[in-house]
Amino acid sequence: MISFVLGTRPEIIKLSPVIRECERRTIPFSILHTGQHYSYEMDRIFFEELELPEPDFPLDVGSGLHGEQTGKILAGVERVLSGHRPGIVLVQGDTNTVLGGALAAAKLHIPVGHVEAGLRSFDRNMPEEINRIVADHVGDFLFAPTGTAADYLRHEGIPDEKIFITGNTVVDAVREHLTIAQKRTDLLSRLGLEEMEFILVTAHRSENVDVREKLMGILDGLAAVHEKTGIPVIFPVHPRTRKMMEEFGLYLPSIRLIEPLGYLDFLLLESNAALLLTDSGGIQEEGCVLKIPCVTLRENTERPETLEVGSNVLAGTNPHTILDKAMEMINRNPSWENPFGDGRAAKKIVDILEDKSLIQ
Repeated sequence: MISFVLGTRPEIIKLSPVIRECERRTIPFSILHTGQHYSYEMDRIFFEELELPEPDFPLDVGSGLHGEQTGKILAGVERVLSGHRPGIVLVQGDTNTVLGGALAAAKLHIPVGHVEAGLRSFDRNMPEEINRIVADHVGDFLFAPTGTAADYLRHEGIPDEKIFITGNTVVDAVREHLTIAQKRTDLLSRLGLEEMEFILVTAHRSENVDVREKLMGILDGLAAVHEKTGIPVIFPVHPRTRKMMEEFGLYLPSIRLIEPLGYLDFLLLESNAALLLTDSGGIQEEGCVLKIPCVTLRENTERPETLEVGSNVLAGTNPHTILDKAMEMINRNPSWENPFGDGRAAKKIVDILEDKSLIQ
C-alpha cells in the first residue's frame, strides 16, 4: 500500500494525479492529512472539487511555530504509520508536512518517496529550503521534475539509483483540471472580468507578508502597476496576508481584494490573466505551463527553469522593480517551451514503484 502524507493545498493538487493513477490501477492507498492548512477555504474544498477520497487519517494539527507544528506532524504521522505500515510513504514538495512525514517514515524504516525532489533556492532563510533538503536526504525514491533538479541532488552526493526524472505532476494536474474548470465555473462573468484583461496576484510567504516593509513594498508595487497599466488587479487574499495587512494598517483601495478561491476557480482565473504576480512556487510553474507570463515577488526561485525559458522574472519586493518587471512581462510573447514534462509524471512515478515491487 502507498500512504500519501499531505497537508496543504499544493500537496493536494500535485498529488491528485498520482492518487488518480492508483485508483485507475486499483492500487491500494491511504491518505494521511496533517491539517497543516486548516481552514475550509484553503483546504477541504480541494478534496471536494477534485473528487478525491476523504483522508483516512486526519490529524488536524493546525497552525503554530515551525518547531511546534513540525513536532505535532512528526508525532502524529509516526503514530499512524506504526499501526498502519505501508509499502512506501509519498510526500510532495517542501512543507512542514513533508519534513515531518519523511522523518517519521524514515525513523520507522518505511521507504520514503519525495515527489518534486531536488528543487533548490539556495536560500536557507526560507524554511521550505530546509524542509526539501532534509526530505531529499532521508528519502529513498527522489522523483525529480527536471534534469536541473536531478543535478542538484547529485551535487549533494545523493546516489543515482535514488534519483528518477519524471517531470512535474503540476503539468498532469493543470491538464486534467483546466477542462473541468472551464465547464464548471462562471467565475469570470461573476467577477465582471474579460479574458486577458486583468492581472492576478497572490502573496502568502511568511518572509514577505510578516515583514511590514516587504508587504508594503508589494502593495505599493501593485498600486503602481495598476496606475501605469489601467488594468484591474485581482488579489485573492490568503488569510495570513489579510491578517498582517490589518495588523500593519495597510490598505489598497485601487486593488480588488477578494476571498481565497477554490482550486478550479483559481485555475480558471489564472489561465485567463494577462499577467501573474506571485511569491508562490507552484504558480510560477502553472503560469509557465499555461503560457501566462509571471513576475515573482522574491529575490530567488527554486524553479530556475522558468527563468531560463523566459516565462518568469524575479522582482523581489521593491515597488519600483515590481513595476519595471511587470511592464517587461505583460506583453511577453508566450512562445516558451514547457520544461516540466509531458503530463505523464504520475504514470511514471507509479510505474517506478511497481517496478521496484513496492506496490502491487
